[in-house]
Amino acid sequence: MASTPIKGQGTPVLLGIPWDAQSSYLRGPAGAPPLIREAFDCEASNKWAETGVDLGVPGVFSDAGDLQILEGASAFELIEKAVGAWLDRGYRPLSLGGDHSITYPIVRALSQRVPELTIVQFDAHGDLYDQFEGNKYSHACPFARIMEEGCAQRLVQLGIRANNAHQRAQAARFGVEVIEMRDLPAQERLKLTGPVYISFDVDVLDPAFAPGISHREPGGMSVREAVAHLHAIEGQIVGADLVEYNPKLDLSGLTATVCGKLLKEILGKMIA
Repeated sequence: MASTPIKGQGTPVLLGIPWDAQSSYLRGPAGAPPLIREAFDCEASNKWAETGVDLGVPGVFSDAGDLQILEGASAFELIEKAVGAWLDRGYRPLSLGGDHSITYPIVRALSQRVPELTIVQFDAHGDLYDQFEGNKYSHACPFARIMEEGCAQRLVQLGIRANNAHQRAQAARFGVEVIEMRDLPAQERLKLTGPVYISFDVDVLDPAFAPGISHREPGGMSVREAVAHLHAIEGQIVGADLVEYNPKLDLSGLTATVCGKLLKEILGKMIA
């Protein structure tokens, strides 16, 4: 997707993480990374982000391909190590999932190198369960693990609309700033300082815009609302992920196209 990057200058690097073994309901997001790339490269649109960045310029970002996760291997350990290696070389990882459990090892790698991290999470769900169906590493739990380990000093959640009593208690326990869907727009609350990590779960969008997701929660963001809130984020973006696109449930490639757009705007925001 790009030519040789500029080493050590904060160049964004794409890393596909085809892993969905922690999905609690339906498998499928492991197949997403190549389809997101295909949608991004589609000739139906150009490579310009709305922030005015031409993503077709050689070297403006790099693509490391997909991480190879072998059956029986420790996926989280491999993800953390791979992300850490790119960080140590001076790049900013933008990971393509995969289910949302991958955010935990990614942020673990970041937290060892970037202090006082703020996470902005776009999501229909809080993903703050202490454990889900007996699994502490489910895709329903990554932010509980992140916050209890002190991997981030601040977590801001946007678009939440499926919270229950346990997740509300967890949010209070960890001091999470929950901005529910009914409280949007909330661009003013994204004027942040310091290092920022963006975690974008595609199910934050209304299923009308993104049917290719495992957990459809009606009443979500439009693509325009999501882009507006992405653009409103201030602070130094040190990394991001785009997760939970399930190609098995997509309709006419609609969600893939949306993911290609989101990738374009996240990259554009990182570079701008």
